Amino acid sequence: MIVRKGNLMDYSKLQNGSDIRGVALEGIEGEHVNLTEDAARAIARGFLVWLRKKNGKSAQRIAFGRDSRISGPDLCAWAASEAVSYGAEVTVFGLASTPAMFMCTVEGEEPFDGAVMVTASHLPWNRNGYKFFTKDGGLEKEDIKEILYAASEGILPEKCGEGRLLEADFMESYAGLLRRRIIEKTGSEKPLTGLRIVVDAGNGAGGFFVAKVLEPLGADTTGSQFLEPDGRFPNHVPNPENETAMAAITEAVLKNHADLGIIFDTDVDRAGAVLPDGRELNRNRLIAMISAILLREQPGAWIVTDSITSTGLKDFIEAKGGVHHRFKRGYRNVINEMIRLRKEGHNALLAMETSGHGALAENYFLDDGAYLMVRLLIELANARKEGRTLESLIADLKEPKEAKEFRFKILAEDFKTEGQKVLDDLEKAAETKENWFLVPNNYEGVRVNVGQGWFLLRLSLHDPILPLNVESDEEGGLRPIVEELYDFLKDYEALDLAPVKAFLS
Repeated sequence: MIVRKGNLMDYSKLQNGSDIRGVALEGIEGEHVNLTEDAARAIARGFLVWLRKKNGKSAQRIAFGRDSRISGPDLCAWAASEAVSYGAEVTVFGLASTPAMFMCTVEGEEPFDGAVMVTASHLPWNRNGYKFFTKDGGLEKEDIKEILYAASEGILPEKCGEGRLLEADFMESYAGLLRRRIIEKTGSEKPLTGLRIVVDAGNGAGGFFVAKVLEPLGADTTGSQFLEPDGRFPNHVPNPENETAMAAITEAVLKNHADLGIIFDTDVDRAGAVLPDGRELNRNRLIAMISAILLREQPGAWIVTDSITSTGLKDFIEAKGGVHHRFKRGYRNVINEMIRLRKEGHNALLAMETSGHGALAENYFLDDGAYLMVRLLIELANARKEGRTLESLIADLKEPKEAKEFRFKILAEDFKTEGQKVLDDLEKAAETKENWFLVPNNYEGVRVNVGQGWFLLRLSLHDPILPLNVESDEEGGLRPIVEELYDFLKDYEALDLAPVKAFLS
């Protein structure tokens, strides 16, 4: 809900970490529109105020793009026209990917001062939002807070001359960058000839990858599906973490005897893949494969991941000669940690979440699902020439026999204090239990090794929830770990333990 402050509105509730997100359309019971035309225009003014403060320019060149959501054209048009009214030169790209919007601030003859992407990633069709970029990357949480403060307080940007509204297609330029990277690394103009690669875009913005990247390089894309933009996402949620979505691309791979399947989220900053035998290439497997490629090129490099990656992945990276550095969940967190490590002199090459967000140092530290897939395609083409297979890269990755995530609601009003108390108590308990071993250098929650498995209990970044991740390297090993944890947690009245009760029943 947006709260009125006198004659103004408080838009701070639209902040979601380093993004802005809200309800853009009616249609889901109990969810009312708060990302209105007034909000869109106020946010555009706030971004202009922030951008002027950052770069000192009186006149700004800004690009706008959007994913396939049906609220996107209006939210894009409202914000763009507002920026024009204050003297900005605005270029609207239309349908675009989030990574492409960043790239327009660093590539081309005259890069843009700023870029705005209208997207809500994998959220339901009625939601939408804004992401912002400059040449320094995506904005941080504090930047978004500043933008929304200016929007809420009615702070106006300085008007500087007459603005202009232009249109352009940047996706062709962006796709050209991806094609040239593949050609450069394979030494061939048509390196994908003879390979069948199917793409599932989930009716989001990723359909361009077939016609603008794969087919010009010779790939047979027969069997690709859901390439047409449709903001109601009629086939499945465009999300590489979603079981239905992964089942859809897996079926397409097997049915069409493909050499690789690729699936994107709505705005293409995340991706997953499927191997020819139908094995999903996401979460730990995708991180392992990208790590193996990078560590072969630069032994000793650091790989940054989120906190819930498996013990097997850590062993895999270290066996390949790398350094595995687990950090906090959140794609901005792992990216910023990679940048920090590099400033300290460590050769950190990859920052990747199990969600599919993956940023490479060689690609502006940008989480770009299309670029991750470019890296896989280069490896696929080169492996074929050398008589290898893509899947051989992760043949020695040890995977858990059982894994599960539970999410416990915190019923206390001050959920952060209550959640932290549970974590503090758990850490003390772990220090006294004979079969529990606290994992050192842990940056989020409490991670404990238990026999042939482990668990991690942490506090959600934004919600009143304690997520619990448990893995076991033995069949039947999950239940004893969960039982022991339940025995510890059952006395906390502020925790809703229904998920674990159901599992143990």
